Amino acid sequence: MPMDNIIMETSRYTVAARRDFTARHMLIGGDWGPENKPHTHHYVVEARLYGKKLDRHGFLLDICEVETHLDKLVDYFRDTTFNNLPEFEGLNPSIENFARILCRALGKEINATGLTGLSIKIWENDAAWAEYQEAL
Repeated sequence: MPMDNIIMETSRYTVAARRDFTARHMLIGGDWGPENKPHTHHYVVEARLYGKKLDRHGFLLDICEVETHLDKLVDYFRDTTFNNLPEFEGLNPSIENFARILCRALGKEINATGLTGLSIKIWENDAAWAEYQEAL
């Protein structure tokens, strides 16, 4: 099933967690003016998990588990320069690529039945953000 159908279902639950941190990057592969030089962003990351059914306790999943894994991921990227990390080797460290990297990494860690999708939305400032969605 295409992800658009999963995310856009009319009957679903969403659980989310949000974290913020600073990190550096410089865009590569084109002429983006000052963005081609190393600079820092205050990132805000929001993870959203989707599903249609709750467990016997009335939960979609354990939000503490999501927060624990999201904290580990954010701690890994905090205060780094993305261009120097293996996850960005050969990639422009755009927020689009970063959203995909975080989404797939978090998806590998979450152990919950009944989830239908996961999305990561990342703001690099108050006005600019990117989101990546993936079916689980």
